[in-house]
Amino acid sequence: MAPDILATLDDDASAAVAQAFTTLAVDYLAATRDRSGRVSTAHTRAELAARFTEPLPRHGHTIDEIVARLRDEVLPDSNHLYHPRYIGHQVSAPLPAAIWTEALTAALNNSMAVWEMSPVATVLEHQVIRWLTDLAGYGPAAGGTLTTGGTEATFTALLAARAALLPDSWTNGIAEPAPLLVCGEHSHYAVTRAAGALGLGLRNVRLVPSVAHRMDPSALFAALDAADRPVMAVVATAGSTATGSFDDLQTIGEICTARGIWLHIDGAHGASALLSSRHRHRLRGIELADSIALDPHKMMLLPLQAGTLLVRNARVLDGAFAQQAPYLFHGTDSDQLPDLGVRSFLCSRRADVLKLWVALQRYGADGLGELFDHLCDTARAMYDAVCVHPAFEPVHEPECNIVCFRHVGSDELNRDLRERYNRSGAGWITTTMLGGRRVLRATIMNPRTTGEDVRAVVEGVGETAKGEEEQRAKGDKKNKGRK
Repeated sequence: MAPDILATLDDDASAAVAQAFTTLAVDYLAATRDRSGRVSTAHTRAELAARFTEPLPRHGHTIDEIVARLRDEVLPDSNHLYHPRYIGHQVSAPLPAAIWTEALTAALNNSMAVWEMSPVATVLEHQVIRWLTDLAGYGPAAGGTLTTGGTEATFTALLAARAALLPDSWTNGIAEPAPLLVCGEHSHYAVTRAAGALGLGLRNVRLVPSVAHRMDPSALFAALDAADRPVMAVVATAGSTATGSFDDLQTIGEICTARGIWLHIDGAHGASALLSSRHRHRLRGIELADSIALDPHKMMLLPLQAGTLLVRNARVLDGAFAQQAPYLFHGTDSDQLPDLGVRSFLCSRRADVLKLWVALQRYGADGLGELFDHLCDTARAMYDAVCVHPAFEPVHEPECNIVCFRHVGSDELNRDLRERYNRSGAGWITTTMLGGRRVLRATIMNPRTTGEDVRAVVEGVGETAKGEEEQRAKGDKKNKGRK
């Protein structure tokens, strides 16, 4: 190895180099306070790809050159989630203290597979999981694990449900007829993805109709009565992806408890309401679930990735992964703080618990609950603005921080409207389909976003619609003239 590369490593470990990268982040956080700045890029995919089409670097560049490219070529055309008028997908403008923790996590680079590889982080993860299971109303037998997000959490929970119903499935697979998986029609695709990956197959998933975007408990009752084979699990939703709606967890939980059916709650988005004194009631009955997915990187505003799976009985996770690896796992059943790798889909897993622990230490559970309430209040302000705007109609009344609405025109207009508005750089929203119609969708994930901001977005989308309609009218007139 050339000695100059070793010297470069030493140089890059200096405070000056660290400061160069940290300054980029600090400047970004400061610059995005300016509401006149762009929210996202105006360039196409092809234009951005052309910028970075270059030969593989055979020799290193200076830190100054790299920092300059990050500043000039990466940051300006990224999505600026910290801009107050980015109200698109369910990805947060992350808490500053958690942002700075990321560098420490990377520097330590402890893997969460076994205690001996991450002695302090393993203890912290067990403690943080205990805090969250206590909030959910679980008893001392509860436990869980951090995950990459709700998809992994739901997959792991359903693996545990499979092991509970079919104890030999890890070895022998699933024999026909496969058990059923029951979920609401507005469930996240993580549920059907798990059904495919677990060997159930999509044909063994039963979708329960909804009322007002929530699973209909009477329809669930009927679906379970009509089941012609065992039901592996029922999946309810707390904070659906499309509308942020909460299923009736109390009633669903009572139905599943009476029938001895595993209940998993996909609370990846909405289960953070456990921290809120004003919205916690939406989770009434959550303690009846066998497992819960909760993503701190959503409404607890942590940087990606930070999901959690909480289970009422920690031992069920031992059945989810019946893994033997004597080169790695040598803990014993008597360990009070067992290795986490045996309960996780991943082996090499970052110590993401550090940023969650730091966020709770810095802002407190009550402070994070206040932020949850603030995001919900801002969504309500947007809903109110939509209700009084003559060009728009609300699609639902928000239960948390998600608002869906649509322009009174066609589906095509709504789709084009969203794309044209986002390209303007003034704001950023997303879209989905509800009831067979194209709708506009906003998710408030930034504490900087105010009622004034969301009203400005509504007005901006409205003005964009006028321009879109004028362009269409000119096009129609031109086509008629040609005839």
